[in-house]
Amino acid sequence: MNIRFAIASDLHIALPETIDNNANRFHLTQFSIPALEVVLQHLNTLNLDFLLLPGDLTQDGEIVNHQWLKAKLETLSYPVYVIPGNHDVPSLKGNKSSIAFQDFPYYYQKFGYENPESFDYTCALGEGLQLVALNSNHFEEEGRQLGCLTENQFIWLEDTLSQLTDKLVFVMIHHNVIEHLPDQSNHVLGCRYMLDNASRLLEILDKYQVKFIFTGHLHIQDISTYKGIYEITTGSLITYPHPYRILELKDNQLSIESHHITQLPDMENLADFSKQWTADRSFPFMIKMLTCPPLNLPLTEAQKYAPLLKNLWADIAHGDKTFDFPQLPPHVNQYFKLFGAIDDEGKPQAIDNKNLIRLG
Repeated sequence: MNIRFAIASDLHIALPETIDNNANRFHLTQFSIPALEVVLQHLNTLNLDFLLLPGDLTQDGEIVNHQWLKAKLETLSYPVYVIPGNHDVPSLKGNKSSIAFQDFPYYYQKFGYENPESFDYTCALGEGLQLVALNSNHFEEEGRQLGCLTENQFIWLEDTLSQLTDKLVFVMIHHNVIEHLPDQSNHVLGCRYMLDNASRLLEILDKYQVKFIFTGHLHIQDISTYKGIYEITTGSLITYPHPYRILELKDNQLSIESHHITQLPDMENLADFSKQWTADRSFPFMIKMLTCPPLNLPLTEAQKYAPLLKNLWADIAHGDKTFDFPQLPPHVNQYFKLFGAIDDEGKPQAIDNKNLIRLG
């Protein structure tokens, strides 16, 4: 097997007339189209076998943004496979400006959804290599969006994987299945990025010896593992550090290389601008982290410590960073050290941006 492919996630494509101009937003949607253009310009030189886009293709499911992206992807010379993110199908019925949930596959029939009546699909990526793409967006009767798989999806998945035991399988899904942050499943800020029934999905993947999951949603560069299963989550093109990945299957191993957009035609210092943008908007986020479990600090203490942590999220998003804040109380510092790229013994482990994983 000798295959080269790429991953770009959480594009949040927004045409100028659709951009949310809220001054406090984290997302640099004004750069979504030029950022994608820069990435595609690079990928078009690489003789790729395919490109994976694991969700949040558009800012908020806008019809014109889906139309623009569909037309752009049709110009590429290599196959592209997509799944919806929560932003792509923000409501069940849609409205005059955004698509309805059921409409998504019809926009992307050339990009995995040959049967647009199904939100899940499987297809061959190469000889001995198969993609299983899962939709993780559903709605309660009241209209609240959920991140989960349904019973019918689990039935379909088991049936599908039982027929693929002689192939290497890639699973692509938007929500995280393996935790990428400390106790992510139970943290008030992290749990919404997790698949609600992740443990059941992991049991099935373990049963059928599936080794690779590709996700987005969290906007960070991170690789996590569970029982020999690797989840490779890729950060967003519109948030620091504006990453994408190029991967190669060769000699019975998967090599992973991260690339970062550091400048754009109209923004030469994108990396610096973007990191500062994140820092400038970090205060409310850090206050919540400091005052909610497990730290539960009083607001007065949180307000004192939050400025010291202004770059924390940007550094987490970059991947492969370690943390030490000696100015903080020891138990608070110890907690934030857990967000670093460390192994089970607390030693530095830089695997998020560049890695080589043996297949067997």
